Amino acid sequence: MNVQEIIRSIEAEHLKSDLPQIYVGDTVKVGVKIKEGTKYRVQPYEGVVISKRNGGINETITVRKVFQGVGVERVFLLHSPRIDNIKIVRRGKVRRAKLYYLRNLSGKATRIKQRFDRPL
Repeated sequence: MNVQEIIRSIEAEHLKSDLPQIYVGDTVKVGVKIKEGTKYRVQPYEGVVISKRNGGINETITVRKVFQGVGVERVFLLHSPRIDNIKIVRRGKVRRAKLYYLRNLSGKATRIKQRFDRPL
């Protein structure tokens, strides 16, 4: 076995198998584990997926939401142990791979049409 095969086999042990199919434009609810003292709790973070990057163990999604009039973006490593669960709230119909143009829009202009041909 060469080095790349060894790395792939180690990464395969840490890949999550229960992740849903996530597409750009989807509205998702990500359960993030947060440590408070000695206990952990799961805090939901709901927003629109504006980008996906990489693949395999390094796969990330950028989720954007507007909180109290301020746009907040957060990057999640999908196979991280800090991610408890990911639930798809609705599917979005978009024509681009990256939705960075949503940063410049506000209010009703940021709405994305719903897509019904993909299951939740």
